[in-house]
Amino acid sequence: MAEHPNAQLVRKGYEAFVRGDTDTLRGLMAADATHHMPGTGILSGDFKGQDAILDMYRRLGEETDGTFRVELRQVLVDGRGHAVSLHHVTADRRGKHLDEDGGIVFRIVGDKITDLDECVADLDVANDFWS
Repeated sequence: MAEHPNAQLVRKGYEAFVRGDTDTLRGLMAADATHHMPGTGILSGDFKGQDAILDMYRRLGEETDGTFRVELRQVLVDGRGHAVSLHHVTADRRGKHLDEDGGIVFRIVGDKITDLDECVADLDVANDFWS
């Protein structure tokens, strides 16, 4: 059985993110997409529009001196425009090491990602790492 198109879209996005392929990422998102980052750290908040989202992704790499890594573990879909990714993140920053599970709730309209709600396994750990 073929994988659901929304799961394929999310997988393609993760693959592009890992490669640093901003052109592909831009093509997967609606122009006015929003990525919501949890917590109180320097990269927390709402990033509205492709340019703001891609700049935040750039800063993930910059703030971690290129050590930010994400491994997609699973994609769940509901067939009604939502997908949930489960992933594992590692990174080093200012003498701190992040090794944590997380996920993203995607809202998809047509074939474009319109909203990304990031979730982390331990908000206190994430806040400390990004403070």
